[in-house]
Amino acid sequence: MPALQEADVERVRALISAVPAGRVTTYGDVARAAGLGNARLVGWILRTDGADVPWHRVVRADGTLAPHLVQEQARRLRAEGVAVAADRVRLPQHRHAFPA
Repeated sequence: MPALQEADVERVRALISAVPAGRVTTYGDVARAAGLGNARLVGWILRTDGADVPWHRVVRADGTLAPHLVQEQARRLRAEGVAVAADRVRLPQHRHAFPA
């Protein structure tokens, strides 16, 4: 388990929960906004404590979906109006910007 504080986990969960329907963010975007040094920590948090947040709105830096969840993630994103083609989201069109 990574050396994370409960406050880190809650900050990541809150940031992901703030991404509006029809928008996406990347693991790196969330990590930067949360003050974490590694985007993989965001993935770990989602894997262990993310079932009740809109996890499907988090994609890889190149816009690709999570390989092990691609069908479910694509279905959820499309239901929110996000265009998904070839298991990828066009980030310039759908990327959410966190406040500085």
